[in-house]
Amino acid sequence: MATGLLALLDDVAALVKVSAASLDDVPAQVAKTTGKVSGIVIDDTAVTPKYVVGLDPARELSIIYRIAKKSLINKLLILSPAALILGLFAPWIIQPILMLGGAFLCFEGYEKVHSMFSKHHHDDPGEALKVITPQELEKERVKGAVRTDLILSAEIVAITYATVAGKTLMTQIAVLLCVAVFITVAVYGFVGLIVKADDIGMSMARDKNPPLIRKIGRGTVRFMPSFLKILGYIGTAAMLWVGAEIIAHGIPFLHHGLQGIEHALAGVPAVAWLAKVLVSAVGGLILGWVIDRVVAVVRSLVKESQN
Repeated sequence: MATGLLALLDDVAALVKVSAASLDDVPAQVAKTTGKVSGIVIDDTAVTPKYVVGLDPARELSIIYRIAKKSLINKLLILSPAALILGLFAPWIIQPILMLGGAFLCFEGYEKVHSMFSKHHHDDPGEALKVITPQELEKERVKGAVRTDLILSAEIVAITYATVAGKTLMTQIAVLLCVAVFITVAVYGFVGLIVKADDIGMSMARDKNPPLIRKIGRGTVRFMPSFLKILGYIGTAAMLWVGAEIIAHGIPFLHHGLQGIEHALAGVPAVAWLAKVLVSAVGGLILGWVIDRVVAVVRSLVKESQN
């Protein structure tokens, strides 16, 4: 009896050691994954502030909190379990899902670039305008933000799982959990700071504050519109770059081509990285244009079939 108990304790101790060794690898894997999803995180951060534009400033942080809560729930209770289940029963499907997401990012990036250079659309003056209450507008904005975040979150979770697919189940769960919480807090914490920067600047610019504080406050208020515009450009570039890299990773000759660029410029790491990003972004823009043309043709065919 005593021998059996000792054997059981030895097994438990061995299991604890294995678990501890696995968990030691979690911080490194979280850092590695965070680097890989940085482009998507930038895009998520750049896109979200637009959903509170025009709404009651007193409601901005509440709205961002609602979006962040939905985002975290989606990552923890829907996307992460789905990734684990697919990885267990159909691991071959992870890469195609990643590539589909990459194609979507390229398509969205192209749409944004196209909208920057195309003429603004003017609504038909005879078209009836839909009148909604501020509460309904807020609800619609939150739904739109959550829908966009769901797509970006799915990419983040898929990339995270692909990074730790060869690790133990405990490590996979721990990394998915840590990345979900860290990314959500980082993105929406920074978004909250961005949308309230004007208020912070106005508060700093009050006459009761020292001259230097007032100057910084006025500078913050003047700088924020330009900052938001720049952030939007960075987000668009990140969508194209990340989307193209995700697709290239699943197509060997494209992946080798990007690696070739890095190797050719290995002596100057910063230039090698910039060249890889530029090539990826241009490739993403071209792919986005192709997808846009295909979508336009499909829509035209559907419209003709309905007439």
